[in-house]
Amino acid sequence: MSSSGFTLIELMVTIAVLAIIVSIAAPSISTQLANQRVKSTTATLANALKEAKAESVIRRQNVTLSYDNSSSPKKIVITASDTNSSVIASYNYNAQSNIKPIATTNITFAPSKRIISIDDITYTICDSNASATSRQIEVDRVANITSRMGGKCS
Repeated sequence: MSSSGFTLIELMVTIAVLAIIVSIAAPSISTQLANQRVKSTTATLANALKEAKAESVIRRQNVTLSYDNSSSPKKIVITASDTNSSVIASYNYNAQSNIKPIATTNITFAPSKRIISIDDITYTICDSNASATSRQIEVDRVANITSRMGGKCS
């Protein structure tokens, strides 16, 4: 008499092979998710910087962008330099991402399409997962905003 189906040993071997494949793929997926978080935070910061630059020209006054890595949720805030320091826009970014400045957490755009700073400002975006690739956003004196891979997170 022949029976159709799988034996217990065949099922155990199949499950063992699947477990090995999953254990190999899991770190790669984790790193990809971390890289995506960094990419998303970089895009959010770059868009906020561009909006602050445009708002300073439109409003004909200084506009300041600041961020807070310690708040919950983490925020990027654009404020006008009027008497009320009114908030123009606010953006949340991923809790596992950090924005690290070389100099300051604030950047002020002047209506003359320049930043009020002695030097260029570089922001490094990092993730809590150390295997993620960091990214940098640089704002030069004439308020050109560029993004690139790299930077140190330690």
